[in-house]
Amino acid sequence: MSSYLPVQHAPKTLIHVKDLHKSFNGNHVLRGISLDVHEKEVMCIIGISGCGKSTLLRCISGLETSDAGEIHLEDDNFTMVFQYSALFDSLSVYENVGFSLLEEPDESTGTTRRFQNLPEAEVRRIVEEKLRLVGLDGIEDKFPNELSGGMQKRVSFARAIVSDPKIILYDEPTAGLDPIASTVIEDYILKLRDELEAASVVVTHQHSTIHRAADRICLLHEGRVQWIGTPQELERTDNPYARQFANASLEGPLTD
Repeated sequence: MSSYLPVQHAPKTLIHVKDLHKSFNGNHVLRGISLDVHEKEVMCIIGISGCGKSTLLRCISGLETSDAGEIHLEDDNFTMVFQYSALFDSLSVYENVGFSLLEEPDESTGTTRRFQNLPEAEVRRIVEEKLRLVGLDGIEDKFPNELSGGMQKRVSFARAIVSDPKIILYDEPTAGLDPIASTVIEDYILKLRDELEAASVVVTHQHSTIHRAADRICLLHEGRVQWIGTPQELERTDNPYARQFANASLEGPLTD
């Protein structure tokens, strides 16, 4: 009787970057970056300040135009979570999370906000679902200034995933948060990866985020990819760039 091993399917690539270049006023920031990010994968982009991390993220998102190279997003349903929550102070949590579903305010009244082709009950259901996904129930009517920094960050997560994106880009998602709040955010990066089966790119410098949230790590230096591997491989690699970063050593090729 024959037996067959299950077929192992290669993960689908949702983000493809090839030989990417970007300069600002003659300063060559990205010098031929190439990498792939797969569905249901968290790729952490690391490196010292000025290595090109945020520029790479902005090029992937379309906020910056690259000078040369190729960027292909397999799914056009993508979103970006910014370093700071960037919530609208004058809007409630409900309006912040549902903002992408809102049309322009009704100028005849100056106050009415209308929703795009959706009954308001459906919008409220979507908003409540996304807030629940990031562990926030019953805060729809609160305003940002009534929330802690960690809660504001999670509201920004809920706003980013309101359309169930397949690609999520995070710019320093734990910046300015205490260790406990950072742990909560790292857990939700993984939860959203699993719930949405998204490809996630996380620009970070925090070791806790790298070790708790990353499936793979890409280390940049002087606009080039110097090493790619898993958190486990980071601990035992002989690559001088990765070893210096992992040990937070002052000696090595990483220099400001």
